[in-house]
Amino acid sequence: MPGDKSISHRALILGALTVGETRILGLLEGEDVINTGRAMRALGATVERRGEGAWHVRGVGVGGFAEPASTLDFGNSGTGCRLVMGAVAGCPVAATFDGDASLRKRPMRRLLDPLERIGARVMATGEGGRLPMTLQGARDPMPIIYEPPVASAQLKSAVLLAGLAAPGETTVIEAQATRDHTERMLSHFGAELRSETSGAHGRRVVLRGQPELVAASIAVPADPSSAAFPLVAALIVPRSELVLEGVMMNPLRTGLFTTLAEMGAQIEIVSRTTEGGEEIADLRLRAGELRGVSVPAERAPSMIDEYPILAVAASFANGTTRMRGLKELRVKESDRLQATADMLRVNGVEAEIEGDDLIVHGRGRVPGGARVATHMDHRIAMSALVMGLAAEKPVMVDDSAFIATSFPGFVPLMQGLGADFG
Repeated sequence: MPGDKSISHRALILGALTVGETRILGLLEGEDVINTGRAMRALGATVERRGEGAWHVRGVGVGGFAEPASTLDFGNSGTGCRLVMGAVAGCPVAATFDGDASLRKRPMRRLLDPLERIGARVMATGEGGRLPMTLQGARDPMPIIYEPPVASAQLKSAVLLAGLAAPGETTVIEAQATRDHTERMLSHFGAELRSETSGAHGRRVVLRGQPELVAASIAVPADPSSAAFPLVAALIVPRSELVLEGVMMNPLRTGLFTTLAEMGAQIEIVSRTTEGGEEIADLRLRAGELRGVSVPAERAPSMIDEYPILAVAASFANGTTRMRGLKELRVKESDRLQATADMLRVNGVEAEIEGDDLIVHGRGRVPGGARVATHMDHRIAMSALVMGLAAEKPVMVDDSAFIATSFPGFVPLMQGLGADFG
């Protein structure tokens, strides 16, 4: 499986903020991550690929970014764009951020609020606080206490990256805990950071600013969000059996595995080990019958990218699956909540949206035979193609080019497992 996208972005960014040279193995070489690497070069770091799969980043230190000579183009990547905005916000440089047509539609205003409190200034912006945007980093960054209005690892991470350059302690208090890769990697590079329980489901993260981050090697584990596609395919295609090797098992990323197990999926954890501070495991999967379940809203942060492919699994289950609290899906690469419901309906699956909930009425079979509008969303494209593997008639997508942003080897890997893509 390809390397984890979230960790790949962070490895490049934090490697660029260290003193010394960081070696990264298993970096996801998709377009999103490559664009983050280009941004780090433009900001003064050295980023090189040496040999097969080994990347080396020579950093400039915390607060050491240089002003880029041209626009930082992040293509389709909201994660790369927002995290780098945070890193730039703590440096006394100006940078212009841009992306493709899809990224230009995504909201940035809620990210700018805490960055402006730290001391950054927005010099120019697109309509409605969207890209393209020019950000002037803080000359004297200030630590803040921030409570994100939504559960978002991107918001939390951007504030922590900006807070690296501020004296004193920057604090983020989450009502619902989100993926903690930034915190783990900051500690890996030598930052002083505390993370503790806050409330029923939240976390309080406290970062001491102005550390000297020290370069350290990173091995990127397999991406559970990418693994979700062959995983679900193996569960819904009759007589399938599959082992996925070295998949990250961070508990803040495994909501899909938990949900599928509740649906009756045959998922066996073959082995567990630790790599770079992250737990990994091999997963053995066997096809079988699935049943509808209710997915609680508090699980959303641990599987926010996996709802489209979960909806596919729910379509082949017997009974109704209700996925609660999916407001955040409306501001992904597309309105992913609406796009997922449309993908199901056009292929003969009964589905509806109630508020922020997606309800799928599974009948154990999917008629298929339709063309799915992907809205330039890689996860909708891959989910629709997986649906087609077990549908009664083939499923088509209007555009598969965007799959390369996160999973450039998706088509050949699936073909190697027996998928027939025309």
